[in-house]
Order: sequence, then C-alpha cells, then structure tokens
Amino acid sequence: MNEAVALIALHQLVYQGMFFAKNFFLRRRLGKSIRGTNREASVFIGFFVVFLGFTLFEALHSDRGIAPPSTMDTVTYILGILLMAASVIVAWASLRDLGDSWRVGVIEEQQTELVKTGIYRFTRNPYFVAYLILFAAYTVFLQSTSLLILSAVGFGLIHRLVRREEAHLSAQHGESYREFKAAVPRYLWW
Repeated sequence: MNEAVALIALHQLVYQGMFFAKNFFLRRRLGKSIRGTNREASVFIGFFVVFLGFTLFEALHSDRGIAPPSTMDTVTYILGILLMAASVIVAWASLRDLGDSWRVGVIEEQQTELVKTGIYRFTRNPYFVAYLILFAAYTVFLQSTSLLILSAVGFGLIHRLVRREEAHLSAQHGESYREFKAAVPRYLWW
C-alpha cells in the first residue's frame, strides 16, 4: 500500500466512522429510522462509492510517497492533507451541532428542529460543504483531472440534494426557515 492510499483510507475511516457512529447512536436513541428513501440520496451514495473507488484506483497508481517530490508536489500534498483535515472538522461540527435533527435524506413525516447555531451560523449545509471539501482534497492531493470532473458531477448531485432539503425545510418551518435562508449562505459564500 502506498502513502496516498494509506492517507485516503485513514481519512475515510475517520470521516465515515463519524457518519456511521452518528447514524447508529441517533437511530438507537430515537428508536426510529433516520434515513429517508428519496432517490437523490440513493443516487448520491452510489456516486460517492464510485468516486471513492476511482480515488483509490488513482491513489494506487500514484507515485505519492514513492518518487522524489517536486516543489509543486509538496504544495499539493500539504494542501490536500489540510483539505482532508478541514473536511473532517467541518463534518464533525455539522454532526455535533445538528444533534437529534440529523437525518440522511429527507423524511417527510418527521418533524425536526431547525438548527441555526454553531457551524450552521456560517452555512446552511455544512455536511455537504464537508463533502465538497473532501472532493477538493482528493483532487488536489492526487492532482487528478479525472477527479476534478467527478467532483463537478458530485457538486451537481449535492446541489440537487440541497434543493430537495430546502423545499422540505421551507414547508416544515415556514417563515423561520426563509429568514434563516436569507441570512445564511447555502454553502459558504453562496
């Protein structure tokens, strides 16, 4: 196993470990499903599995940690690792701050609290922002045009998920959500 594969595997272990732990303990505490059955979420999960598989394939064929690094390789290596760390921090803050309102996909019949504190003061969708940072991290770390293209597709899929969630939250929380939407950006600056 080369260094690139090891770092990406470690990142995924932490990132997905947080996700699965949150889902497991929240479902157990609430005693009901926290996963919606909407098509957009299923498509994104399938896409992410493909993205991750492609990332690991590229990492296996990467010379990261094998060839002597150039200055640009060192910069992208460090930037990639910093972005991986940022994605974990943003995902962790999102999972922590959303508390019992955490859901995977939209569940129409469940009423959840509208969270506007913590990381949600800066972005309405921090967990999706964490995924976007993750896409950027792997793309930069592996210096991959293919991952850049897949990341653009991933952004499009995330945007569809976000739009679906926004419609649901607007219907569920009304004016309170519309005020939140007007005050806090969807992602970071937009």
